[in-house]
Amino acid sequence: MILNRASFAVIATISIAASLLADAGVTVVDRPSPKHGNRHYVGNRPPLAPCPLVKLPAGAIRPEGWVRKMLKLQRDGFHGHLPEISRFLKKSNNAWLTQEGRGQNGWEELPYWLKGFANCGYALDDKAMIDEAKIWIDGAMASQKADGWFGPERGRKDLWPNMIMQFCMQSYYEYSGDARVLDLMTRYCRYLYEIPEDKYPTPYWQHMRGGDQLFSVYWLYNRTGETWLLELAHKVHRKTARWDEDVINWHNVNITQGFREPAVYSMQTKDTKHLAATERVWSKVRELYGQVPGGLFGGDENCREGYSGPRQAIETCGIAEEMLSDEILLAVTGDPKWADRCEDVAFNSLPASMTADMRALRYLTAPNMPQSDFISKAPGFQNQGSMLLMTPHGHRCCQHNAGHAWPYYAQHLWYAAPSNGLAATLYAPCSVTAKVGKGRLVTITEDTKYPFDESVTLRISCPRAVRFPLYLRIPGWCQRATLTVNDKPAQVEPRPESFVVLDREWNDGDTVTLQLPMDIALRTWTKNKNSVSVDRGPITYSLKIGERRERHGGTDDWPSWNIYPTTPWNYGLVLPAGQPTDSFKVVRKKWPADDQPFAANATPIQIAAQAKRIPNLELTGRGLIQPMQDSPIKSDQPVETVTLIPMGAARLRLSAFPVIGERPNAREWKPLDIKVSWSYVCGNPANLFDGVIPNNSQHKVPRIHWYPHNGTREWLEIRYLKQRTVSAVSIYWFEEPGNMACKLPESWTVLYKDGAEWKPVRAKGKYGVARNRFNRVDIEPVQTRELKIEVQLMRKPRKKSAGILEMKIE
Repeated sequence: MILNRASFAVIATISIAASLLADAGVTVVDRPSPKHGNRHYVGNRPPLAPCPLVKLPAGAIRPEGWVRKMLKLQRDGFHGHLPEISRFLKKSNNAWLTQEGRGQNGWEELPYWLKGFANCGYALDDKAMIDEAKIWIDGAMASQKADGWFGPERGRKDLWPNMIMQFCMQSYYEYSGDARVLDLMTRYCRYLYEIPEDKYPTPYWQHMRGGDQLFSVYWLYNRTGETWLLELAHKVHRKTARWDEDVINWHNVNITQGFREPAVYSMQTKDTKHLAATERVWSKVRELYGQVPGGLFGGDENCREGYSGPRQAIETCGIAEEMLSDEILLAVTGDPKWADRCEDVAFNSLPASMTADMRALRYLTAPNMPQSDFISKAPGFQNQGSMLLMTPHGHRCCQHNAGHAWPYYAQHLWYAAPSNGLAATLYAPCSVTAKVGKGRLVTITEDTKYPFDESVTLRISCPRAVRFPLYLRIPGWCQRATLTVNDKPAQVEPRPESFVVLDREWNDGDTVTLQLPMDIALRTWTKNKNSVSVDRGPITYSLKIGERRERHGGTDDWPSWNIYPTTPWNYGLVLPAGQPTDSFKVVRKKWPADDQPFAANATPIQIAAQAKRIPNLELTGRGLIQPMQDSPIKSDQPVETVTLIPMGAARLRLSAFPVIGERPNAREWKPLDIKVSWSYVCGNPANLFDGVIPNNSQHKVPRIHWYPHNGTREWLEIRYLKQRTVSAVSIYWFEEPGNMACKLPESWTVLYKDGAEWKPVRAKGKYGVARNRFNRVDIEPVQTRELKIEVQLMRKPRKKSAGILEMKIE
């Protein structure tokens, strides 16, 4: 059984269940019926199946409050300034700006960035951003050839970058109405249509993510009615990975982007098996790798058998693409569970992927991650490298692509609904201006601090009375929603995961208030060692861990950061029998003055919880938390009151908790077999014992070094789980060629721990510092659990650093 807040039942049909209630014009439906469409906004043309909900044009929704703050932080942060940082966005000789389509940097980075940057500008109505985006839009348009191709010329064998650029074009058209977009996309799609199917290019990314092209084909068909586009859609589906059959690939972003393709295709086939396939893939991934809080799954870089715990991470790209998929599927199906799923990701995973000021991001984010630094976490993560370094300068795909998450979220807060109505789907402070009823403009202002607040108030502004249906989503987690209209209770019993529909004549000044009581709830992840997470409404709560930021490179204007814990984090929850949620206390704080509720020290809602430390729960030598172990866990430590904060505000996180239990059922937490600590190290200390033997001292196999420290005395400590006999230590020194930073050290020594005292070993020979071989020193055998290697870096003739390629302890 999967214990996520959304239902995982496979959709065989789109059932519409409605119950008439006492108030005339008030109903509850499972989802909007597409039977009566919306004539004011572009939906699906026949023969495509109508969608229950229709996306409003870019610019129709004005975000306010904390959502507007997120967009402003993005504008003022690394993403809004990426042309100053990223070499891929330099205008000089850029292949996206040359009419010949030749030049440099002609792949995905520019359209990835533009997709978020332009939509952020439209959401904020920021002229400078819109003008900058138009330079790139105009450049791409000017590149179109007589045969219909546009964009970098070398891309003809890889259509993937153009898939992204078409999304940019669509948003620009919705915002501006520039007819050149329809002309460009029509000619380009004709180019694709005329490629013989056996010659249609299908490189890897394009094959996996062909659903993006399919979506664009339907978008264009709905605006032009060109029937040959439907034939092209069939061809695009045939040339796309068969997500309608199974999880076709385990790369995390391919999953979050590709799984929606069958449901999108179902608009043309009207075959419920395609709709069911999308749900089946989503559910299978969560069943195997998503038994964790945060709405996502472990895929760092791919999902791997045996790596399914809460320390496994997801790409920031994967976070952004999951949200967009959920928003698209909400329109295609009308099923409110996709809104629940989108909010789960938006509130609990997205904010923590970046610093609170949005001046840096990391490649990977996990539900349990008490340290975030430059050291590679492989093989615990599949990726090698500085995946957890908060930096504006790296993580190339996420660096450019992550910027579309908040702007698209803002664009999908409301949808056009059947019978010329409107639907409030993702609750947040905003206003929407749209045509309703017989074509009159109405503005609805949404006043709320949701997801932190339980109340949502809608105020209607219209010059004259107008009748239209107003759909209000009831989240799947909410059991006791109530509704008032003009301060009078509506006679309605909303049920979780449904829509309340108010179909009535509205007057200027009318108000609707929706109360969504947020109870504390626990989820037990039985497939992840019976760990537990704590929810309140749509937000999951994580242990508040003190943070110390240490600069690690970057520039003075745009620094990069390691984040280290300054407070204990190795806790398990103490849950009393009977009513375990009674032990939690909600603590309300002042709303942050800067409207940023996802900063660790400014969260408006906190939860006080009872917990005990688990002394053996530690970080590995890579700074990665140990894998989860079976609860209940024994702890003889005192009970403490700890603070939980929203998971999205916790850059350092413990969100899936072990549970403390009593003897005889409780288990001891098993400590690490070996742990390495150090004075200062650049690189992964696990490289010291990875068994990769170098060819010579300049062989750049995985290693560690002390640069930029030079001329100093440094140390490594190696601690074993059990006492062992040590009789020899061998070190293969790293040396860079020429006059570079790392040279052989002056000297080194070995010490062992005897009780609480460090003592030098008795060496039987010299401590060697020769290059191109292991420097072995035999010692009189000692019984110990801890060794220390002290290294004096070169001081003369010039101060230098040093490094180690491999070590052996015998």
